[in-house]
Amino acid sequence: MKTLGYYNGKFGELEDMSIPMNDRVCWFGDGVYDAGPCRNYKIFAIDEHIDRFFNSAGLLKIKMPVTKEELKALLHDMVLKMDTGDLFVYYQVTRGTGIRNHAFTEGIGNLWISLTPAEISDGIAPIRMITTEDTRFFHCNIKTLNLIPSVMAAQRAKEAGCQESVFYRPGGRVTECAHSNVHIIQDGMLRTAPTDNLILPGIARAHLIRMCKKLEIPVNETAFTLDDLYQAEEVLVTSSSNLCLHASEIDGKPVGGKQPELLERIRKALLDEFYEATC
Repeated sequence: MKTLGYYNGKFGELEDMSIPMNDRVCWFGDGVYDAGPCRNYKIFAIDEHIDRFFNSAGLLKIKMPVTKEELKALLHDMVLKMDTGDLFVYYQVTRGTGIRNHAFTEGIGNLWISLTPAEISDGIAPIRMITTEDTRFFHCNIKTLNLIPSVMAAQRAKEAGCQESVFYRPGGRVTECAHSNVHIIQDGMLRTAPTDNLILPGIARAHLIRMCKKLEIPVNETAFTLDDLYQAEEVLVTSSSNLCLHASEIDGKPVGGKQPELLERIRKALLDEFYEATC
């Protein structure tokens, strides 16, 4: 199959799938999601993603319709039905189905899955970015479906001819990007925002931190500012879709390019880890 969708036990090409109008996602965006890459029919870091998925659901008191092992088996079975093994594997759970009411719907949630062909970027080519004030809520650590601020920021970046938008809070604290985590190299050290309620604890972020420690590159998990971002030796962007990108421009100003050898060590190590895990 070219694409594959799943909704509460039903399978089909994505364009042929449909959902009930009373699914709470239609009224409230009431649900959470997770996603990650697949290569050679092997889903990368699946246990880490599923753990985060269940954690997000638990924080919103959504009742899961499957166990972790059942979801893992279902995803593996669906991947094997595809024409290609290089995929983006996406899954979400909504609170359930019922007449529109702000109070929780009773019962278990609705499980959605979508598989689409995709390949991980090698991260060699730099990207361009803009900055956007972070006007989101204070539960950014939960991977909810309420993504309108991120959608608007991503569109602003696209209209500016850029690939990503960096969020910052009042006072200039950098949080994350519209659909990525952002980090800097400063004095040969990796600086990355702490995993508080203002950022998503990215799986790719966790792999970056572990890899830097393995490479004996110091790691500092404390907040940094826009000034730090503009003056950084390198600016790194990580996500499950693109494991390790770097920026050459932010808000029309050149950034990074001062630690190319260190950047290449990190990029190569992360891609090698991905290739080895999915060979």
